[in-house]
Amino acid sequence: MIFERIAPEQHDTLDGVPEPSETPRLVGHAQAAGMLATAYRSGKLPHALIFAGPLGIGKATLAFHLAHHLLKNPDSRTAPDTLAVPDPASPLFRQIATGAHPSVLHLTRPANDKTKSFKTVLTVDEIRRVSRFLSMTSHDGSYRVVIVDPADDMNINAANALLKNLEEPPARTLFVLIVHAPGSLLPTIRSRCQMVRLTPLGPDELMAVLEGIEPPPPEDPAARAALAGRAGGSARNAILLTQYGGLEIAAALDALVAAKKPEVAGAHRLAEAVASRDQSIQFDIFNRRALDLLSSAASEAALAGDLARAKALSEAWHEAMNTISEAETYNLDKKQHALTMIDRLNSAMRM
Repeated sequence: MIFERIAPEQHDTLDGVPEPSETPRLVGHAQAAGMLATAYRSGKLPHALIFAGPLGIGKATLAFHLAHHLLKNPDSRTAPDTLAVPDPASPLFRQIATGAHPSVLHLTRPANDKTKSFKTVLTVDEIRRVSRFLSMTSHDGSYRVVIVDPADDMNINAANALLKNLEEPPARTLFVLIVHAPGSLLPTIRSRCQMVRLTPLGPDELMAVLEGIEPPPPEDPAARAALAGRAGGSARNAILLTQYGGLEIAAALDALVAAKKPEVAGAHRLAEAVASRDQSIQFDIFNRRALDLLSSAASEAALAGDLARAKALSEAWHEAMNTISEAETYNLDKKQHALTMIDRLNSAMRM
């Protein structure tokens, strides 16, 4: 089946993979979806929700399915007790997917006209669109839905601007904040939203998502199990691992870190592989794997009671995060960044 994209391209768009707004099937999260449908039908849907959980598990897809449900069933009293399944052929589905529906505002990282790519943060100018959006009367008296995706990407000015909108929203307004790490949000924002924690997808759910994408997941049960284990319940991770060389990149970085002494030639090969101009996704995979290695090592040290090592590794993780942010913001040399990251990983793991 040839996939036809109708949604606007985003900063994290993957070729051949539908955006959350154009995904008609919600895999997993049945309990959360049922709770939201029941809350709406009973007139107890909060005005602001946080969908929290790891990257790539379907949080934004659930948000768009909820928006579709509210707009398809404007009278909550007659709404079904399960979320409506979107029909890709319907005008409502296509309007939401293309970003043309007047009652749905999707906020994410905006385009950067200077670099011809996307900005590294969700800016205050984007959040200011909320006030204009809410100042207009709903065309049919239905809900207006604001989806902030992800809210982790807001800078401090954007977060403060959103806080003002959350304090006194108009009636029949719903905010949905997609959040990978709730601790990154201002406490005042968290206090004004109801938290909905979503869990990683199970192995069967993960494979169900991948079955609809080309190429499909491996048929060998052992290979499937290995893929599910490495992906950590994230469909996005699984796609990156299978379609963008993620398994090979992760294995190469793991081997360099596990080596008893630095392997300069291997480090240069990996750095060159992820630093090419057309390898932005591979570069992101490399950075995420580096962060995962530090995070996992810190957790293991803490569980073993070695708090000094856990603290040092945690500090190394934060330093790595800052380094990655600077590389993205200032468009620094990617190969040198990768070599520096490998060196830092080796030093941190051998502490």
